[in-house]
Amino acid sequence: MAGKLYLCATPIGNLEDITFRVLRTLKEVDLIAAEDTRHSKHLLNHFEITTPMTSYHEYNKYDKADYLIDKLREGTDIALITDAGTPGISDPGEVLVAKAMEAGIEVTSLPGPAACITALTMSGLPTRRFAFEAFLPSDKKEKEAILKELKKETRTIIIYEAPHRLVRTLRELADALGDRKTTLLRELTKTHETVIPSTLLKLLEFYEKEEPRGECVLVLEGRSQEELKQEEQKQWEDMPLEEHMELYLSKGMSKKEAMKEVAKDRGVSKRDIYQMLLNEE
Repeated sequence: MAGKLYLCATPIGNLEDITFRVLRTLKEVDLIAAEDTRHSKHLLNHFEITTPMTSYHEYNKYDKADYLIDKLREGTDIALITDAGTPGISDPGEVLVAKAMEAGIEVTSLPGPAACITALTMSGLPTRRFAFEAFLPSDKKEKEAILKELKKETRTIIIYEAPHRLVRTLRELADALGDRKTTLLRELTKTHETVIPSTLLKLLEFYEKEEPRGECVLVLEGRSQEELKQEEQKQWEDMPLEEHMELYLSKGMSKKEAMKEVAKDRGVSKRDIYQMLLNEE
């Protein structure tokens, strides 16, 4: 029989956040695949867990995943852990899970800490709908494309950032998105946990003077639907009416149908559009 892959969530700071089920599983499996074995050794030693470990990280995630899949096929039960939090969330675990599913290997997730959810629930911002971006990409063009998308995002946005890049990221977010209500959270679940409800510009002003410390999570307010609607209407209003009509007529619409769509875009009645067209003739 094939083995089973266990995704084991580990503490993001406070060791007391580990679950009984994760502790039992880490003791019972045949092998633990850890993002950083040196880091995870402290966790295992603390709980007197002696299960063998192997490294599985960003730089070996494809080749090592194939090796681990072979071990699972042979009947080895494997627990996957990350340095902190839930495997597969902003870490190479997603590659191993995808390969395991393709191979027909049974995968189960043992829930526990996740910095993005912890930060969201403490942020004071809407939690029903959210977009998790993890770390913004280092590639300039890719980052620009994502920031352009985020400018219109109506959901609450969650972004991770390291302290040495925080000021740059705050500046880039402010430039791309404008000032936004933002909560900065750092050192989650640890002794010096800090929650700062603020705005992008105020946070930027503060951290340009104070050196950022600790791993950070930024939770940003999304755009309101009303703001987006007004912005879109403004774009349509700036377009010449005849050009706006032609946009729909060129799609094979009748003049009546085109007038209806133009009226909807501009937030006015079809009669208003008809009158405006008459005035232009």
